[in-house]
Amino acid sequence: MGEMIKAGTGEIWVERRGQGPDVLLIAGLSDPAEAWQAQLDGLADRYRLTAYDNRGTGRTPLPEGPLSVPGMAEDAAAVLRALDIPAAHVMGFSGGSRIAQELALSQPRLVRSLVLMSTWGRSDAYFRTMTGFWHWMAERAPSERAMLEAFLLWIYTPRAHADGTVDRIIEETLAFPHPQSVEAFQRQLAPFRTHDTLDRLAQITAPTLVLAGELDIATPPRLGRAVADRIPGARFEVLPGEAHQPFQEVPDMFNARVDAFWREVESQD
Repeated sequence: MGEMIKAGTGEIWVERRGQGPDVLLIAGLSDPAEAWQAQLDGLADRYRLTAYDNRGTGRTPLPEGPLSVPGMAEDAAAVLRALDIPAAHVMGFSGGSRIAQELALSQPRLVRSLVLMSTWGRSDAYFRTMTGFWHWMAERAPSERAMLEAFLLWIYTPRAHADGTVDRIIEETLAFPHPQSVEAFQRQLAPFRTHDTLDRLAQITAPTLVLAGELDIATPPRLGRAVADRIPGARFEVLPGEAHQPFQEVPDMFNARVDAFWREVESQD
């Protein structure tokens, strides 16, 4: 079960599971902590995992004023401090990978290692146009279901659309008792569209694994490779046949890969 904790200047909903080395899971745009369910379930025998709802997602309230990636990174740091976690393996997905990058840059002592899934360091013209479309699609789609059907075209593989996985995810999202408002979606999206870390990534000192889905059209592998090329010693891997959210589509393979990376880091500490 999760709980609301006091973290920094506000309250943040967290889910915790397991025992072992600490892992902080940072979700992407619109995703609550439950997005990491396959990791919370599948890795809890080896790690103490913490997932949380970003500002304006799930049960964590949307604050007044604009959101920023540095501000969301401070939220991540505040969660670790509130839970008395001195340092953690940090894994961020999509927008959450931008938060993870900023956390590693601003609070390096809190980050034992870094996994960046479906990441980018600087938005290009395609990305800006795509996310601009998402912004107005959220308010003009004829229904929440129609919005999800369109949005998830960028997120999951053709395989997941064909085998019923996407239909199941849509039904689960529509049934979720803490839906994200259009305003929260748009305000969360805005800083992810414009935040730029590319020229600062060389300052990251944590062991880093950058993962990209071969079929990802939202954050294609070229964007992840550009991130890995800037971080000293970072590893870059493309997951064949996968798209933007492989940790949900192929969790066993994904969990095994990040587990191997964390075990290697642990052995070297």
